[in-house]
Amino acid sequence: MEAFTDQNETSLLYKGEPIHKHFPALQQSVYGKPLVYFDNAATTQKPQAVIQAITDYYSTINSNIHRGVHFLSQKATDAYEITRNAISEFINAAHAYEVIFTKGTTDGINLVADAFGSYGLGPGDSVLISAMEHHSNIVPWQIACEKKGAFLKVIPMNEAGELLMDEYEKLLDDKVKIVSLTYVSNSLGTVNPVKEVIRLAHERNIPVLVDAAQAVQHTKVDVQELDCDFMVFSGHKMYGPTGIGILYGKEEWLNKLPPYQGGGDMIKTVTFEGTEYNDLPFKFEAGTPHIEGAITLLSALDFIKEVGLDNIERHESELLRYATERLSEIPEVKIIGTAGKKAGAISLIVDGAHPYDIGVLLDKMGIAVRTGHHCTQPVMDFYQIPGTLRLSFAVYNTKEEIDLFMTSLKRAIQILI
Repeated sequence: MEAFTDQNETSLLYKGEPIHKHFPALQQSVYGKPLVYFDNAATTQKPQAVIQAITDYYSTINSNIHRGVHFLSQKATDAYEITRNAISEFINAAHAYEVIFTKGTTDGINLVADAFGSYGLGPGDSVLISAMEHHSNIVPWQIACEKKGAFLKVIPMNEAGELLMDEYEKLLDDKVKIVSLTYVSNSLGTVNPVKEVIRLAHERNIPVLVDAAQAVQHTKVDVQELDCDFMVFSGHKMYGPTGIGILYGKEEWLNKLPPYQGGGDMIKTVTFEGTEYNDLPFKFEAGTPHIEGAITLLSALDFIKEVGLDNIERHESELLRYATERLSEIPEVKIIGTAGKKAGAISLIVDGAHPYDIGVLLDKMGIAVRTGHHCTQPVMDFYQIPGTLRLSFAVYNTKEEIDLFMTSLKRAIQILI
């Protein structure tokens, strides 16, 4: 498809129309102003195709899966597994059964941390994470380490928000049992050199988990090319429904790790004397799953594929460049996180104004941004700031919206300082 309308427009096209027209939530006004939505790192809005798929599911094939012999159950089961196959293709997994449905990124990390803690951690061992991790990639590992008498170690970063790879190599000793890090920082926008991180860890036979929650909607991610052992991401950040996520794991690791939860569907046989666990992927999918979320995630994947990840990446990179350039016009603004390679988000502070106050004023002007520590309190402590104002981009954002944001930001600064 042709990505742009013409050289003077900055809106991507979808089915021959500006893409934002396919997102019902973006057609509304707030406080009498057209909505400009720049909180996409928290969650993306949903295209009409996804909303319709949710309605269609409940209207036609709503049923439990994998257990029923009746028509609706078979239809729902088929649709559920079709999405698994599509996800496998989307990330280029070697096998569809390496794709596990979860509640989201946080649930996926907790699954691996709990199971790996039981399997691979002992007293004196360590887990290595980065200095820019979301709390969901810190706390589960802290819990696992506390249970086993292990330690959490941190890859440091520089003032630009880039990992210090020389220090990373020094930290890779024989006590490190797993490395877990973000592909793209949710608060800084830094794109980490995950392929190099994985290569260096694998030289010591250390597995790596990649948090791709802020990556898969912005750029193509190939798990076999990266050679990661685990990867997690969420449907709601890639134009799909909430409450559904993906854990990818290499077959050998998923077979080694014990189940995270017990219940229906994750068993082959159960007696009071013992239980035989099910094959992959069902070993890690206990109970009735988020069937609607998994099935309708397919529509979000279809949307991304039709627009084209190359088009999305190019469009969002241009928005990031343009916004960064425009923000340099305001002397009171300082961008937090100036890595050479970024994606998706810009965090900033305004000299003399609290991020929360700026965010509230922008909201009254129709601009939705996120303020606070973005679940990365250690990052804010590193920069010695209470939080930032973050604008994060998606496929439906435009340069014209950035111009509106800039006008509103300047007005907010005038009011506050």
